[in-house]
Amino acid sequence: MLSKSSKYAIKAVTFLALNSSKKKKVMVKDIAEPINVPQAYIAKLLQDLVRFNIVSSVRGPKGGFYLDDKNKEQSVFSIINVIDGEKKLSTCMLSLGSCNETKPCPLHNILSASRDEILKNLKDKTIKELSLDVKSGNSFLPL
Repeated sequence: MLSKSSKYAIKAVTFLALNSSKKKKVMVKDIAEPINVPQAYIAKLLQDLVRFNIVSSVRGPKGGFYLDDKNKEQSVFSIINVIDGEKKLSTCMLSLGSCNETKPCPLHNILSASRDEILKNLKDKTIKELSLDVKSGNSFLPL
């Protein structure tokens, strides 16, 4: 359901939520290794997220990426939406272009309620909440 790019972006943003602030910027190389994502790949994803104010950045010798309090209030869904677009999560699971409520594919009725619940949860869960889950030990991210 999530693309590799969205997974990488969520890992990177969660890493930043745990390890950065306005006073403590993080360089791409310091994000890429712990979350096991190629530097060039994560750099491009983070630049996309900066354009949509989900991640903050500063250029220069003391620059890097960071999250401020406003960034941390963004939803997990907002990350996915920037990286993949909303349609990625709402398209037919069998990739049938004409699948909908009135003309469902064989999996539509089985999966649509679950997908709707997942979308709701992704929209309700903030980046800050993800990082708090890791801090409390309720979830795991390599640091």
